[in-house]
Amino acid sequence: MATAKAPARVLITGAAGQIAYSLVFMVARGDMLGPNQPVILHLLDIPAAQEGLNGVVMELEDCALPLLSGIVATTDVKTAFSDVDFALMVGAMPRREGMERADLLKANAAIFKVQGKALNDYASRNVKVVVVGNPANTNALLAQISAPSLPKENFSALTRLDHNRAKAQIANRLKVGVSQVKNVAIWGNHSSTQYPDITSGVVVDFPKQGERSSVADAIKDQAWLQGDFIKTVQQRGAAVIKLRKLSSAASAAKAIVDHMRDWVLGTPEGEYVSMGVYSEGSYGIQAGLIYSFPVSCKDGKYTIIQGLPVDDFSRKLMKATEEELVQEKDTAVQFLGQ
Repeated sequence: MATAKAPARVLITGAAGQIAYSLVFMVARGDMLGPNQPVILHLLDIPAAQEGLNGVVMELEDCALPLLSGIVATTDVKTAFSDVDFALMVGAMPRREGMERADLLKANAAIFKVQGKALNDYASRNVKVVVVGNPANTNALLAQISAPSLPKENFSALTRLDHNRAKAQIANRLKVGVSQVKNVAIWGNHSSTQYPDITSGVVVDFPKQGERSSVADAIKDQAWLQGDFIKTVQQRGAAVIKLRKLSSAASAAKAIVDHMRDWVLGTPEGEYVSMGVYSEGSYGIQAGLIYSFPVSCKDGKYTIIQGLPVDDFSRKLMKATEEELVQEKDTAVQFLGQ
């Protein structure tokens, strides 16, 4: 008789918020770690959100989810971070009207300094971290810097939502299933400077079953691919807010699950996805940034895909988003000592 798996401890910060309201149920029913992996949810939020957090717990209980082995709902950082295997860091200080970008970076430096130290002091040594709260790349870097005893490769930022958006735009344009679109890439920052790149992207079973076309050859509209396509992906979050009067929630939660599932369980052979990860200098990107690269995943580890073609158009956009991240880092890191 097989021994039942020990539950994995999954931390979700900002757990009473909008994104988490979709995310907690996806994780608890096995969408992230698979149908045979029990989980204990560690749900953290600020004291002002305690009542909402209690309501989330009640709904989780009422779902009677077989994989949900326990819930730790708390406003205490040590309790939340203790022994967690996965940290889905959704909570962050949002940018408010009249707030300068430096003010936003300063506020988040204070948050992610504390949470990075908590990961360092209390979490599993193998903890996998994805930062969602914006500015996600720089917040992930601040957490990583504040957790010196953990490997740099344990930290990541979410650009899978942008990756999914890029695939969806191409699929809609070609009127094909989104699963037929593979190997697009998001380079750089999760911001309006990001570069959605289709240079190595392919469409399988197109134009007919058993055939395979590059995205560029399938669409045959370079002006759209280098213009409206990129702008649409870059500005999709703002477009959702304009219509819903709220930021992306369900799609962000789905992307978090996709990101962590592929990191843990692996990507299909020959395919890659986009993750904001620690730069060691690949593609000439400055080392020490959290920058989105195309990656493949196997055995719980990611590998940056090397040797992809980079033309002058791509290099210019990759450099622009790198420069934004350098500026963010230079501004934010000075606040860690405060």
